[in-house]
Amino acid sequence: MIQLLFLVLFAEGAVALLLMVKVGPLRELAMRGVDQVKTGKGPATVKTLACTLTVILMSDVASILKIQNRGLKVGTVSPMDQVLWRTHLLEASLIGYTLFLAFVIDRLHHYLRKLMTLRKTSSTSREEVEKLQMENRSLREKDEKSSSEMKKLQREIAKLNESMKKLKCETEEHERKASAAEAHVNALQKQSEELLLEYDRLLEDNQILQTQLLSRG
Repeated sequence: MIQLLFLVLFAEGAVALLLMVKVGPLRELAMRGVDQVKTGKGPATVKTLACTLTVILMSDVASILKIQNRGLKVGTVSPMDQVLWRTHLLEASLIGYTLFLAFVIDRLHHYLRKLMTLRKTSSTSREEVEKLQMENRSLREKDEKSSSEMKKLQREIAKLNESMKKLKCETEEHERKASAAEAHVNALQKQSEELLLEYDRLLEDNQILQTQLLSRG
């Protein structure tokens, strides 16, 4: 029993050391081993062993107290009782250290697993932050590009407005010139009509004069 406890104690000490100190891939192997112990029927088996060792520890403590009380009553402790007392004390100490190391290994595994999860979460969050920063940078570039295009469009619209104003002014000028030309044409037509009337009157006067000359001759 004592040899087995020494073996378990050394094994637990090695596992605890590997969990506390990172030595190449050995910590990962130790983590996987503890994971396997905590999966399936492992937890029930560990609890059963812990309960059994606790019962043995209590029995050893009771035996130690019993031997001490007997020695106090008799006044002396026999060599056989001394051997039994030392055996129970060693066994109780080994069991106590074994249970304590098992608890330490469980807590180390728990906190290391939580630390790994936090690191993964932190790495994922960092990647998401970098992705968001890249998206923000891309949005800024698009915003700047849209702003430059908007300014370009505004300049083009301003140029078109100026061109429209210029065309409007030219159109109004052409309309004024056309109105003036139309008025001039109307005036020429009116003058031409007056000249035609004057010409007809002169023809009539000429015919009258010719008729008078012929009648006198």
